[in-house]
Amino acid sequence: MSETPLRVLLADDSAAFRAGFRAALAGNEDVTVVGEAGDGDEALAAAGALQPDVVVMDLSMPGIDGIEATRRLVQRSPHIAVLVLTMFDDDESVFAAMRAGARGYLVKGAKRQEIVRAIGAVGAGEAIFGPGVARRISDYFGNQSQTPVVPNDPFPELTDRERQVLEMMASGQNNTVIAQRLGLSPKTVRNHASNVFTKLLVADRAQAIIRAREAGLGRSGT
Repeated sequence: MSETPLRVLLADDSAAFRAGFRAALAGNEDVTVVGEAGDGDEALAAAGALQPDVVVMDLSMPGIDGIEATRRLVQRSPHIAVLVLTMFDDDESVFAAMRAGARGYLVKGAKRQEIVRAIGAVGAGEAIFGPGVARRISDYFGNQSQTPVVPNDPFPELTDRERQVLEMMASGQNNTVIAQRLGLSPKTVRNHASNVFTKLLVADRAQAIIRAREAGLGRSGT
């Protein structure tokens, strides 16, 4: 991890769980908990005020649930990473969270070291999933049929900026060049790229580029 501890906001409706989370991470040099939220509305407000590096998000909360809170947070602040930490590991929850923009997904009960590692990974712009979730993603790709690409809108789940980053990746540009051309910080570009990976259900940059080129993006090399 970086020399500076990653600043984490915990969103969970259980005060007991939040207290246990803080206690488990107390004294950790890589992660510091800077705030808490008990529901989706509080999470969005706290994220806007505190600007954490990572939001650890539960899915089942009163008011705005974790899926919608993740979607709004990613749209408003793409530089903030979302790591889902929840009791749910069903396909619907996993893929809904990924499409909303979560960069990681762990099931409660994960060991402290696994949580810290996941926070570090998503904070660095990577995507990370617990073993059970990873198997679901693997099964999804294994069973996915080869469907024709719709030329008009191959990736409707992406924002305009995410689509722009994807096209530039597909044309062979690295994150540094993309950041310079779009007037963004390298970290923001990494975050946009990570959002693309999760929304397209791909594991890495290479798979994203393959998907983009199959859809006709980036072939001009511009």
